[in-house]
Amino acid sequence: MLKAFFGITILVYVLMGILLFANQRNQIYFSVPEVEINLAESFSIRNKDVVLKGWVLNQGKSDAIIYFGGNAENVGYNIPQFKELFREYTVYLLNYRGYGGSSGKPTESSLYDDALHIYDEIKPNHNTISVIGRSLGSAVATYLASARDVQKLVLVTPFDSIRKIAQQVFWMYPMSLLLKDQYDSYLNVEKINADTLVVIAGNDGIIPRESSDNLVAMFNQDQLSVVVIKDATHNSISNHEAFSTALDEFL
Repeated sequence: MLKAFFGITILVYVLMGILLFANQRNQIYFSVPEVEINLAESFSIRNKDVVLKGWVLNQGKSDAIIYFGGNAENVGYNIPQFKELFREYTVYLLNYRGYGGSSGKPTESSLYDDALHIYDEIKPNHNTISVIGRSLGSAVATYLASARDVQKLVLVTPFDSIRKIAQQVFWMYPMSLLLKDQYDSYLNVEKINADTLVVIAGNDGIIPRESSDNLVAMFNQDQLSVVVIKDATHNSISNHEAFSTALDEFL
């Protein structure tokens, strides 16, 4: 009976591991449908065989901001707030692959490639480009800032590594081997020269505070500002006045 018990335990372990491996991207990416928003002009950019859709606000400004959203965020819903908050910037809100009418499927490497592509496409039109990334978008923004000349970088509810977070949750599995998209943002920090603002939700129930703090610790503290909004949650942080104030003063 003991032998049978161990056999069943191993079988369950293996089957759960296979299920975890097969469905991992469904746990990282929660694509949102395309919506029609008339508050800003829509735009599209082709990257090889993929068409990326989004919105552009306050066109014609010499300085620009690229915004990368969370893993279940419809970036278009930021238009009213960003249009007012960043009046002196042209703002690009990009839908990831598979999000908001953009074609293709999201992966870590493809999101990084798309970030480089949109930067290179718009750079000739602007003197400077700053980048804002929220949650999953913080990893994309961090990568872009490590690979291109970014004026200022804002990371909202960021993490140091999805791989590390996943390892804490699924401690019984070797996530460094199983995880396809690891988003080790902390590895890119040493290549970032931009002044950086990190905005942390005091009651974040999704990103462990330790993960955000670990990322903060990797930065040169001379280039870094950190704001903790105590009453904010992971999803409500942008609704707080302190959020708008922090971004307005930094940018």
